[in-house]
Amino acid sequence: MAKEFSRSQRVAEQIQRELADLLQFEVKDPRVSMVTITEVEVTGDLAHAKVFYSAAENPPELLKGLEKAAGFLRSQLSQRMLMRTVPQLHFVYDASIERGMRLSRLIDDAVAEDKSSSED
Repeated sequence: MAKEFSRSQRVAEQIQRELADLLQFEVKDPRVSMVTITEVEVTGDLAHAKVFYSAAENPPELLKGLEKAAGFLRSQLSQRMLMRTVPQLHFVYDASIERGMRLSRLIDDAVAEDKSSSED
């Protein structure tokens, strides 16, 4: 019987939990505030990890702050996780939450417009 989750998926989930905790409580860089880690994808050889993040604002300083903190985050991950090597962290902005909110607003506007036109 095959395993439900591969090792890279389990490592990705653990990295996501640990990074969320580290970003909230350990990183002191003011550029890195109010960041949400939405997903982590780890390569099969566990050498690289794409960290998808979302934030209320996406200034270029936020990405620079995350990239600057990558070494610190990786060293903290090595202390928290029992792995021989910790993947290199690559940060990617995740715009899916913004798209979802925009679509939700469009749907709400369409429903309100339909309701107001049916009342006339």
